[in-house]
Amino acid sequence: MNDSRTHLFGMVAGLFLAAGLVFSAMLGTSAWVKIKNSHLITVKGSARKNIDSDLAIWRGSFVVESETLLEAQHKIQANRKVVEQFLGNAGITNFSFAPINIEEVRAMQKSPEGWTQQRTTGFRLSQFVHVESADVTRLEHLDSTPLLEQGLLFTTEPPQFIYTSVGETKIEMLAEATKNARARAEQIAANGGSGIAQLHDADMGIFQITPLHSNDTSGEGMNDTSSRQKTITAVVTATFLLK
Repeated sequence: MNDSRTHLFGMVAGLFLAAGLVFSAMLGTSAWVKIKNSHLITVKGSARKNIDSDLAIWRGSFVVESETLLEAQHKIQANRKVVEQFLGNAGITNFSFAPINIEEVRAMQKSPEGWTQQRTTGFRLSQFVHVESADVTRLEHLDSTPLLEQGLLFTTEPPQFIYTSVGETKIEMLAEATKNARARAEQIAANGGSGIAQLHDADMGIFQITPLHSNDTSGEGMNDTSSRQKTITAVVTATFLLK
């Protein structure tokens, strides 16, 4: 009987010992994970680059009105020739015209019976001209005043300025922003008596393409086309392992 109790107590003691070892191992593993996770540092890095647009887009439109559609078509064809000559004299040979837009001009009129009704009094025709050129300076200073002086109802939109190598530049700037993040992480780690090991992960931020010297930003990113000279800003959030 005593032998059985002794054997039983031995088994119970063994079970408690095994459970204690497992629990200790779990605590050790948990502590190791926490220590490992605490050996990370996350910083933001940025890079900025000033660029000059290499493509300009210029748009204008002209309008004519006449009592008959045929007469309005003759007028807009004549206006188109004047616009073509103006662009040619300005040294621009690569341009295109959009299809002619036709709109009826209507007015209210009373019938002999006293009814008020609309009737067509004429036609308004308009057409857009589109110019794209790598000669940014030429389009930047293109003045349509001579067309107005010749009697054309001509209006222009502000020119758009595009940087066509933005894709390649973004890749370069991501690398620069990551280097900047590492330099910041190394400085912070050195102050704490540590060093930086390899990159753990990195998240690309939103690019901002803004007019030169502008501090404007947007949560969705900016892509300015109103200014010839711009600044591209790239931001990277990087996490490094400490050593």
